[in-house]
Amino acid sequence: MKKKLLWTFITVASVMVALASVIYLIEMHHHVSMYQKKFPLPNSHQIYYDYHFEQAIIQSTVWTAIGTIFLAVLVSYYIANRISSPLTEMRHVAEQMIKGNWESRVKVKGNDEVANLGEALNVLTSQLQEHEVLRQHLTSDIAHELRTPLATLKSHMEAFEDGVWKPTPERIHSCQEELDRLIHLVGDLEQLTKVESPGFSLKCKEENLVDIVKQIFISMEANFKRKQVRWKLEAPHQAIVWVDRNRMSQIIINLLTNALTYTPSGGIVTISIIIIEKKVKIIIQDTGIGIPDAELARVFERFYRVDKSRSRKLGGNGIGLAIVKKLVEAHKGIIRIESKVGEGTSVTISIPTAK
Repeated sequence: MKKKLLWTFITVASVMVALASVIYLIEMHHHVSMYQKKFPLPNSHQIYYDYHFEQAIIQSTVWTAIGTIFLAVLVSYYIANRISSPLTEMRHVAEQMIKGNWESRVKVKGNDEVANLGEALNVLTSQLQEHEVLRQHLTSDIAHELRTPLATLKSHMEAFEDGVWKPTPERIHSCQEELDRLIHLVGDLEQLTKVESPGFSLKCKEENLVDIVKQIFISMEANFKRKQVRWKLEAPHQAIVWVDRNRMSQIIINLLTNALTYTPSGGIVTISIIIIEKKVKIIIQDTGIGIPDAELARVFERFYRVDKSRSRKLGGNGIGLAIVKKLVEAHKGIIRIESKVGEGTSVTISIPTAK
């Protein structure tokens, strides 16, 4: 590539200099001839002077052209080297990326377009490296999540087949629970893939957030009564927001389900809606078991669970909050969580009121 650029620059510069020099010499000779025809001078010394003057101009022009071409060669070499070196390095980095070496980076120098291209490639490499790490973790996490219910089902089926166990309703129900866990996991993975896809979009329109929450409480009222957990809504008459009703319902249902799951009987779950300037805050607070401070930063990571054994018994797979975070961000909102062990957890969502 460097040689092609160098010869291209040299050829273009040389042709331009040579063409300009030839045109200049032709024009100069033409005007000298016109001058001599219009003002004939029989003086031999003057004729000799005109001849040497014309020769001096020709030689000066030729030597200037040669020097300019030589300078063009040097400048072309510098420019070709300046352009081709980082591009060659970028190609090398791209080849390393193809081989799976994500540690390669382009050495960026200067602040021109080529340097910007190198920075962009470095950013792309970093992002691909992060996605590769996430992909590996995701594959490992999925395998781990599938292994336990599948192993349980396999052991049950083998015991039934060998006659060790009789297919009692209790044992069949145990198999049914493992199947439900698998179906739930696949459904959550499908949802997460959908919200993370480039083509994902919301169907937003003006909605009264208070009406959405009241409708959700009606549908979940039986679950709260069954576990003997009280719920309370603190909200104005209306809070108009620009949201996708179905997706916002999904966010609130997921958070309320978590709050109900980890709140013992006799506890209370409170949802507050506060309008602040051009934003609406939704605060879901429970009196549950709480989350340790060291774990708060990771609760929105996919497949991450504070207490894996307890979460598995309660049916959690660590994907719900990851979906919630993606949906909140799709609404141009912010979600944060605060918690204290033994006292409860508070989740705050802030979304804009306008389109």
